[in-house]
Amino acid sequence: MDIFNRTGKMALGSRLRLLTSKVTEDAAQIYELYNIAGFSPKWFPVFFVLSETEEKTITEIAKEIGHSQPSVTKIIKEMTKAGLVKDKLNSNDKRRNVVGLTTEGTSLAKKMIEEQCADIDVAIDEIINQATNNLWEALAEWEFLLEQKSLLKRVKDQKKLRESKDVTIVEYEPKYQSAFKALNEEWISTFFEMEEADYKALDNPKEYILDKGGKIFVALYKDEPYKDEPLGVCALIKMTDQNYDFEMAKMAVSPKAQGKNLGWLLGQTIIDSAKQLGASKIYLESNTILEPAINLYHKMGFEKIVGHQTPYKRCNIQMELNLEK
Repeated sequence: MDIFNRTGKMALGSRLRLLTSKVTEDAAQIYELYNIAGFSPKWFPVFFVLSETEEKTITEIAKEIGHSQPSVTKIIKEMTKAGLVKDKLNSNDKRRNVVGLTTEGTSLAKKMIEEQCADIDVAIDEIINQATNNLWEALAEWEFLLEQKSLLKRVKDQKKLRESKDVTIVEYEPKYQSAFKALNEEWISTFFEMEEADYKALDNPKEYILDKGGKIFVALYKDEPYKDEPLGVCALIKMTDQNYDFEMAKMAVSPKAQGKNLGWLLGQTIIDSAKQLGASKIYLESNTILEPAINLYHKMGFEKIVGHQTPYKRCNIQMELNLEK
């Protein structure tokens, strides 16, 4: 269809549904061709699984065919009404709904496998041999790849990548002091309480961070409606601890800019800066309720450690990044 040439890959789902519709329409007529009237094509996965064993629970069937339990329950009811399945078979556990094929269902399965399935296999092979690409193998490959990483996750990643190109990371200037404090105060107050160590660094970033050999970076978005507005900040704080050169701290991203990859870009800038300053290890503190942040740190290469002293009550996890690995 020309419409799919115009829409491009955006219409993948629509195109697959159209193909599925064509195959399903033919499938209903194929059942009639083999004198299996009234058999719904959507029953086949459940019917096939039951044909391989005497009985199974609805939960087991749902897991095996990748359907929801309510969906399988509905199919079982329809197949029971058609006389192909008997449910509520004997079970030691009354909570388990065990089902199996009736004598009629077993007889139909034998006939279907010997005749209909054999003919369909040959017909599908004929299409595969005529086609440039093997759809059956491609489907298996796509299913595997989407299981590893869903289409939604892939689109989210591309959205982040595209939007991150509109982000500029700049070094701190006095004009960003209010944003540095406000962004940090916003997230800290959302989950915890501001502490004395927070006020020292946020009220006096020059004295407590920059003058001691640290750096602060600010993320700016170049397009409207946030043009040149500080939407994220992060600090690289010089440490006196003999085990660590710097601490990555005071990372904060505005809620309105979340999902634009600012945290990753700020973190990578901090790591690159630490390397340029000759650092061998970077330390950080966080809290495990901040799951997205912890996942981000793991993605950057940070690993959990224990035993380091902290001035913050909210800290319940400490991590380090070895830059020499």
